[in-house]
Amino acid sequence: MHGREQRVLLRHYLEQGLSKVEVAARLGISRRTVYYWVNSGQLDRELDDEPVRYKPRPAVARKVNAFRGVIETRLSEYPKLSAVRLFDEIRAAGYDGGYTQLKQFVRQVRPTPPADPVVRFETAPGQQAQVDFAEFRLPWGKRYALLVVLGYSRLLWLRFFTRQTMAVLMRGLEDAFAFFGGVTSELLFDQLKAVIVDDERLDGGRLLENPEFLRFAAHWGFRIRACRPYRARTKGKVERPISYVRQSFFYGRSFLNDEDLNAQALSWMARTANVRLHRTILEAPAARFERDERALLRPLALQPYRSLVVQAPPAGKLRLRQVLPSVERRSLAMYDRIAGVLA
Repeated sequence: MHGREQRVLLRHYLEQGLSKVEVAARLGISRRTVYYWVNSGQLDRELDDEPVRYKPRPAVARKVNAFRGVIETRLSEYPKLSAVRLFDEIRAAGYDGGYTQLKQFVRQVRPTPPADPVVRFETAPGQQAQVDFAEFRLPWGKRYALLVVLGYSRLLWLRFFTRQTMAVLMRGLEDAFAFFGGVTSELLFDQLKAVIVDDERLDGGRLLENPEFLRFAAHWGFRIRACRPYRARTKGKVERPISYVRQSFFYGRSFLNDEDLNAQALSWMARTANVRLHRTILEAPAARFERDERALLRPLALQPYRSLVVQAPPAGKLRLRQVLPSVERRSLAMYDRIAGVLA
């Protein structure tokens, strides 16, 4: 690059606000040459005769360009799909480029939402798990996701059920305890009816827990804690994962039936949710759990909890067995002998 082209670029860089030292470094010339062209006025006299036209830089071919159609189609159908989900999908379709260029393209189409400024309450390893249900709609009906999140490591357990009852809650928690390999010292709930009968703490009263669930908690060795009414944000460690499950797992995904739904959820936990870089703790939940929390969990109970509440059979299916008197049966020859004796 010599002559007029070099001087055109020099002027262009100066108009952009670059220093003469930076201009000289970019053009590969000495600072004295730059100072001479500028201070002598030669640069202005030579270039002011005709307008300067800059040729646009040719677009750099990027690997993501070959998948623009796929990405735009997916975003038009599911506009909240994350860049991580799209990266997994186009990689399965043959994309071998990097995640960064994909993320940049997605940002052009959909601005990144602002970060959550809420400072969350932290708990010690093994101290607390947070529990909640969330409703999901599927083609074959409503399903209720039970989420359990360890407060320290953010390790997540998830399973979908057909009902939202105390029996389902207790069975689900036992599965979660087995998944974690232990029990936290306390479990924090929202105002779940299966757990909380009444909460009068706002009026100076006390929390009244369900007696059956209290026996369940005693069996597994954890304390029951509940968010105060109208203050569910104190349970944010499980509230945010519910939104995360909706967007990262459920949204834009197809399921065959309940078995497939839970099988995909289990795979998603192992491959995505518990090994991702968590934005709050800045490390993977699974790694933080194994390093700091697993050893501090309370041991599992020796056997599952046996409910003291008798489960009544479904309405309309109660059948009473008819009790009839037993009758001794004898052969006709026996009756003939009896008649002969009596005669």
